[in-house]
Order: sequence, then structure tokens, then C-alpha cells
Amino acid sequence: MSLKLSKSFSRFLKNQKKVRRLIETSFLRIPKQKFGRRRRVVIPKPALGEVADFGSNPGRLRMKIFVPKRVPPRPALVLFLHGCRQTPESFDLASGFSKLAAQRGFILLYPEQREANNSQRCFNWFRPSAIARDRGELMSIKQMINHACRQHHVDRSRVYVAGLSAGGAMTSALLVTYPDLFAGGAIFAGMPYGAARDAISALRVMKSGPTRSPREWGDLVRTASPERKRWPTISIWQGSGDRTVHPDNAIAATSQWLDVAGIDTATAKQLHKPWGNLVRWDGFQKAQVSVYTLRGFGHGLPVKQNLKSDPFVIEAGISAPLELLRLWGLRR
Repeated sequence: MSLKLSKSFSRFLKNQKKVRRLIETSFLRIPKQKFGRRRRVVIPKPALGEVADFGSNPGRLRMKIFVPKRVPPRPALVLFLHGCRQTPESFDLASGFSKLAAQRGFILLYPEQREANNSQRCFNWFRPSAIARDRGELMSIKQMINHACRQHHVDRSRVYVAGLSAGGAMTSALLVTYPDLFAGGAIFAGMPYGAARDAISALRVMKSGPTRSPREWGDLVRTASPERKRWPTISIWQGSGDRTVHPDNAIAATSQWLDVAGIDTATAKQLHKPWGNLVRWDGFQKAQVSVYTLRGFGHGLPVKQNLKSDPFVIEAGISAPLELLRLWGLRR
């Protein structure tokens, strides 16, 4: 009986080995038949290049830039400042800004914050030393602009700046301190110039909104640039559902720029859109101040389609990149 069991078990093992070899052979043959050679993995070339030597760089920022293969003799320059916990690469992939730059022939510049300056990679818009004229981070950004203009023969009458959140607040500081550098600016979920002077007051303003009169807001700008009489066009963007930056910041920023431009609030032109409301005031130029209020929108940059994952680039009923290019006349 034991001999029969031994023989049966031996045959079982042999059959198991045959089945295993058959399965293994089958699996090994499939790749050869279907795939043959391995496909070469192509790693896409990064859209943004880094410029190391653009100036003394007192703010210790990085300079990232995109230059299309084909540009007109005197291209425009668009500068975008990212928000906290973003990088120029993550923002650019999600927003598609470099693709638009390639299509329309403008230079794209991204200042980048370092973790050594701010652990959350926020621009330090609330530190007086970072946003003082010709000092700190503001000076570093000015040096980047001047470097890009020289290297790529930029039309200095067509330099534009936009920023999101902390980058939006830094955009306010740039427009106030160096208004002669820019033809237009856009502030996304940002804060008005002079809203805070340290990290504690910055958090308070972001959460609850600032409280000053329009005249007081305007005086902050006039003190920073007392000789300036004409100002760039300004668009202010805010989601009504933003839980990071209180919507009252957009109201304060609007009051600030209307007071500086000497525009009567009663002259507003209002349009109701499927995505929310657009209010426009004409002043030195048509659409001198424009406010885009997105109904139910959260904290981020509105786009029609988020091309890659970035939590602060959010799909909406309007594409901010395309709208900015329309406002700034950057056509195909």
C-alpha cells in the first residue's frame, strides 16, 4: 500500500513539474510575441530652465524661465509668482502657461521661493525687509526681470505680473513699489499692499480680512511710490468659497487701487457670468481695475482644465490664463 502511494506521489510531482514548465513557457513567450523589443522610455525635457547668475540676489530666490523656440523681435514678458507649497514646475504643468507662451511667443518668468527662506515656500510678503524698495525678495525679482529683458530683448512696455495667494500679495508689493516696470498685473486670492507686517498679523488678515478705509489703503501706496501718477491695469480674482484667504481681502485690494487711481466706485460696470460676476472700472486705461468674483470657488487659480495635478490650480467656468492674455493683448 505504501509503495503504491509512493509511486502515485512521484507521478504527481512529475505532472506538477510539467504543468509548471508549461505555464512558465507560456508566460515567457507572450512578451516575445506581443512586445518583442522593449519600448524606449522617453523622459520629457523640463519646460523651465534655471538661471543662476542674474544679479546679487539679496532675497536668495531661484529664477526659472521658459523661452519659446520662436519669439518675435521684441517679445512680451509674463512673470508669475507661485503660492505656498507650490513650485514653478507644478504650477506650470497644471496651468499650461508655457504651452500658451510657446503658441503666442512671449517669455515666461517664474521666481521660486526656497525652503531656507520659508518652510512652506511662501514668498515673505508680510516682512517689511523682504518687500522694501531695492532690498530682499523684491529686489531679487526686479533683477530677474531686468536680466530677462536684456537677454531676450523684451519690449519693456509689455511686462506683466501675476501671482497666487502669497504670490498674489507679493504681486501687490511689486506693482506698488515698481509700477513703472509693469503694464498690467493680476492678483489671485492675494492680499492688499501693507495688510500685514509680520507672520502673526498675516495669518489674522488671511483668516478675517483687513480693516482700513479706502483712503488709508491708498495712502500706503502713495507713500511707497509718491511720484507715480499713472498705474498699471489691475485685475483682482477671488473665490467666494475660499477658506484660506478671506474674500474681504479682495474688497480691500479693490478699494486700494480705486483710491490710488482716483476712480469713483459708482462708475462700475457689472457683468453677470455663468461662473460669477465681473466688475470693471475705467480710469487711466480701459479696464483700469477689474474684479472677478467666482461663485463657490475655493483657493487657487481657475482654469478650464487642470492638465496635471496641482491642488491650487482648480477647474472652473473660466480660464484665468486665457483671460489674462486677452486683457494684456497677447494674441497668437
